[in-house]
Amino acid sequence: MAKKAQKRRSQTRVPASRSTATVAAAVAPSRPAAAAAERPVVPRAVDLANEYRYVYGDLKRIGLLALGMFALLIVLALAAQYVF
Repeated sequence: MAKKAQKRRSQTRVPASRSTATVAAAVAPSRPAAAAAERPVVPRAVDLANEYRYVYGDLKRIGLLALGMFALLIVLALAAQYVF
């Protein structure tokens, strides 16, 4: 497997001539982000049966596979008992 290439992060350096207040102002959150935090979050109704309809089929498939493997183990245990 090929090695994943690493992306280099661009490092932003603050020139020594800038004051601490200027750096703090540059790091402060912008107004749209602050306004987004003030908006109320309204939960929406979600139909879980519709969201997870594929899960039922997967559970049936896993159950049938587990049942088949368990039956195979029983058959192999009985066969090994008579062979050895």
